[in-house]
Amino acid sequence: MAIKTPLYDEHVALGGKIVDFAGYELPVQYPSGIIAEHTAVRERAGFFDCSHMGEFIISGKDAVKFLNHLLTNDFTVMDVGKIRYTLMCYENGGAVDDLLVYKLAEDKFLLVVNASNLEKDASWIKSNMDGFNVKFENISDNVGLIAVQGPLSKVFLEKITNALPEKYYTFIDNVNVAGVNCLVSMTGYTGELGYEIYAPANKTVKVYREIVEKGKEMDIIPCGLGARDTLRLEAGLPLYGHELGAEIPVNEVGLSFAIKMQKENFIGKSALEKHAPAYSKIGAFVIDRGIAREGALVFSGDTEVGVVTSGTHSPTLGKAIVVLRVKKEYVDADLTVEVRGKKLKVERAALPFYKAGN
Repeated sequence: MAIKTPLYDEHVALGGKIVDFAGYELPVQYPSGIIAEHTAVRERAGFFDCSHMGEFIISGKDAVKFLNHLLTNDFTVMDVGKIRYTLMCYENGGAVDDLLVYKLAEDKFLLVVNASNLEKDASWIKSNMDGFNVKFENISDNVGLIAVQGPLSKVFLEKITNALPEKYYTFIDNVNVAGVNCLVSMTGYTGELGYEIYAPANKTVKVYREIVEKGKEMDIIPCGLGARDTLRLEAGLPLYGHELGAEIPVNEVGLSFAIKMQKENFIGKSALEKHAPAYSKIGAFVIDRGIAREGALVFSGDTEVGVVTSGTHSPTLGKAIVVLRVKKEYVDADLTVEVRGKKLKVERAALPFYKAGN
């Protein structure tokens, strides 16, 4: 049976169309529709229920040492209040998940993981703790998460908070949001200025209702999973199960900034050192009429050279966009994607497809 987030009844009351996503009942869209929700985030702001995401606490004397062993990024030098994006690998160099790490104290970190991987991630982390003086806590059921995204998000949130983080990938704890003590980070999954509000699960409804009510004054609206996906794809952001996976080496996915090969060691490092990347991640526009979705095959002439990992119609750009996993020797070749037996021409495009303010 699918799990309801603390905000389920709010979504129903607002007319949200509920679907099963990673075992959670979440709104894919509201009566305004995906295009209106997408546009609101690009032009004003919108808000999302992200309470399905998983939250873990890693604490103890060896917390930094353990995270450096477990994850691809380097946490040796990191200030309290900072956030880092990282990957978690299997021994083969494929991804267990991608996640954010929040430094709460010198020996305490918050890990935010994907809902679809929550149980798997917890098991993997616990199975690799031997020999480290650390404690693992899964606090996911105690946390509600609301993302407010868009160019007006700061101006809007200043109306209902007493403080906001000033820099991207930083956070402030113990922030008063609508009378509730929350952690607020300057992060998001849309390519826009935005914030994420971590509230106690039993008080998330209070925060959400204040956002809904105050949002009406600035035409800031609730948004569902549909807009979340079109926004993240325009911004060139990866999605686990699409651009990332257990059998895709993480040195083939364009995330080298989060993989510190100079570290002494991390799980998967040896495999990555031995693996010469055979594929590249590239963006493209679909030139012929049609939309290519995940799983569509990519061709150079009659030769199959890759696969579409994500594809949609971009509301901002007014054209079909795709992210491709293509054999390295074909990244500059003329390519087509196969959709319902027809090969559609594509034209290489820089990632991200969209940047805020541009």
